[in-house]
Amino acid sequence: MAPTRPTNRQLVECVAAHMDVDAEAVSLAPIPSGKFNDSYYVLAGGTEYVLRIAPSRNAVFCFYEREMMRQEPYIHQVLLERTTVPVARIFVFDDSHRIMPRDFLIMERLPGIAMSELTHVDEAAVLRQVGRALAQTHAQKGNRYGYVGAHHPMEPQNSWAEAFHIMWRKLVDDVVSVGYYEDEERTLMVSTLDKYMRLFDRPVEASLLHMDVWAQNILVEGSNRLTGLLDWDRALWGDPEIEFAVLDYCGISKQPFWEGYGGSRDESDEARVRNFFYLLYEMQKYIVIRHGRDHDDHGAMAHKRQVMQIMRRIQQIT
Repeated sequence: MAPTRPTNRQLVECVAAHMDVDAEAVSLAPIPSGKFNDSYYVLAGGTEYVLRIAPSRNAVFCFYEREMMRQEPYIHQVLLERTTVPVARIFVFDDSHRIMPRDFLIMERLPGIAMSELTHVDEAAVLRQVGRALAQTHAQKGNRYGYVGAHHPMEPQNSWAEAFHIMWRKLVDDVVSVGYYEDEERTLMVSTLDKYMRLFDRPVEASLLHMDVWAQNILVEGSNRLTGLLDWDRALWGDPEIEFAVLDYCGISKQPFWEGYGGSRDESDEARVRNFFYLLYEMQKYIVIRHGRDHDDHGAMAHKRQVMQIMRRIQQIT
């Protein structure tokens, strides 16, 4: 049974209770592009906000998705204080479940429209700005690796190799838990990474990574001005190469992006192998999502077949 969506009364109470306005002065409109959270445009006392409601705790998650909204206030604070990356101010984060049995936040509404919704956009100009924004993001450094936020899906590690090894195994086990890897396939996924772990054991700083940059999370005003990067709840601290793999998968890492980013990409054989694993890390999550949240077994199996095709390519590498 699908989780019950919040009632309009609950949504209004979320805003009224925190923003010091009467319930009668609150109006809401669903944001149809939201995939993970339930999101709403809010007008309260003449001011515009965005209200985001986390999924029910009974939903099917990848290991790092459970309660991941909890890390967003800190991530936004870091970016607002140290960069010019266009992120919203978060006014409220409420995990008390006093009003509804879900975490929620109330944030500034940024100008612009999702790039995915635009019929005309100067893609090159926007991607250059996205590149500059991610360069600033990656310049933010931590002292531990992995998912280190308040949602605490794993123990932070002292090296990227240790963190990725844990992340990989946890995600593989998520796929096992929804019935898409047999024991032999799980062994293949784990042992193949183990074979190449030496390529990950290298000095790399713990950079702040967004991990979900695609057209829907890019706000554009007019046709060419970046006004927002959205949905930082999947953020982690580690190797920018894993971010690059996500950008490849989402069609963002085109030449204008790299012009804006301003850094060169490692094109070595070792980096190419790491990129295969990073791409697989991104792709495996969709097996869980398609099966557990979209109830799309056909889509889940299609992603599994793609994963196994890439695994066969890795096994051919000497």
